Parts: sequence; structure tokens; C-alpha cells
Amino acid sequence: MIDGLKRWGSAWWKTLRQLSGDDAYERYLKHHADHHSELTPLTREVFFRQWQERKWNGVKRCC
Repeated sequence: MIDGLKRWGSAWWKTLRQLSGDDAYERYLKHHADHHSELTPLTREVFFRQWQERKWNGVKRCC
């Protein structure tokens, strides 16, 4: 019972982090290691600064 609750809580927390973007840097590091291992990855600070700029700069509307 306790193990099932822990697994459910862990899965819920992982899903929440994915939906909120909180795990974006970890996903970036995994992708970077899998596909661009010869290059140095961005620091967490630089990654989030670029992420924020992409998210909030430019026109973000349909019409």
C-alpha cells in the first residue's frame, strides 16, 4: 500500500514538473547528452534566460 502510494506520488510529481516546465533543464541536459555530447551544455542560468526570452519575446497571438 505504501509503495503504491509512493509510486503514485512520484508519478504525479513528475507529471506536474513536466506540465509546469520545471524539469526543462533536466530534459535539455538529457537531450544534449544524447545528441550533442561533443559540445558544452548551457548553464542553468543561461538556459533559463534563453527559455524566458523565447517564451515572452515576439508576437504571441493568432490575429
